[in-house]
Amino acid sequence: MGYNLCNKMCRRRQRYGMLDLIHARQVFDEYLEQFDKKDGKIHLKIVHTEGVIRCAQDICKRMNLSEEDCRLAELVALLHDIGRFEQLRLYDSFEPTVMDHAAFGVQLLFGREKMIRQFISENKWDDIIRQAIARHSDFSVGEGLSSRELLHARIIRDADKLDNCRVKLEEKMEVMLECSPEEVGSQAISPEVWRACLEHSSIHAASRKTKIDYWISYIAYFFDINYRETCEIILENHYVDKIIERIPYSNPDTERKMRELKGMLTAYLKNS
Repeated sequence: MGYNLCNKMCRRRQRYGMLDLIHARQVFDEYLEQFDKKDGKIHLKIVHTEGVIRCAQDICKRMNLSEEDCRLAELVALLHDIGRFEQLRLYDSFEPTVMDHAAFGVQLLFGREKMIRQFISENKWDDIIRQAIARHSDFSVGEGLSSRELLHARIIRDADKLDNCRVKLEEKMEVMLECSPEEVGSQAISPEVWRACLEHSSIHAASRKTKIDYWISYIAYFFDINYRETCEIILENHYVDKIIERIPYSNPDTERKMRELKGMLTAYLKNS
């Protein structure tokens, strides 16, 4: 290795050594050893974590963020769903009513045992990581954040939604919703859920009554995208069309409303 290249790499390690993502990934992999990776839901979340990291990288690159913020966003993405695995082991469910996985993840990382120190030795980014993880699955990002905390809370929310597009297109419906696509498409949309769509709003978890309500909630969260760069990725990949068209709609009213929702979301993303 040439002298200049060696010096450059050493300086980079000195500057970003405390954000050692290779080490953090190794610790994360060790944490996952206690879970059954052959379980469909566990496997889904492992693949999802890697997907969110890639999406966060893409968003940060398009936003021309600093190297430190790019690496920090990757670390947040790695840890954002760490609470999900215990939720699945205890309840075999993604339902927010059985456990607040974001709150549990924060407790796991920043509670008495300070598990976060296993991933990263420096504490200078703790508030940013804590707030981003705590708020990544809230209905809205909320208030009371510093500008940098808000930046990373918004990045992880967008990255999470982006990879969920892949999940909704690749994973079996039986794993996600515990029913067939045909059953989803046969159901009626609840009035409260459709009203939220017309208001260009995400769907409150408590509003979901039917499986089609759940499917719509996975699409309506595009109304909560934070960055223009994320909107561009969604449009480039035709995620709105693909997710809506995955379901065979046998319920005529549901089919009509899904076509209307596709038009609303496409226009919304183009104008954001």
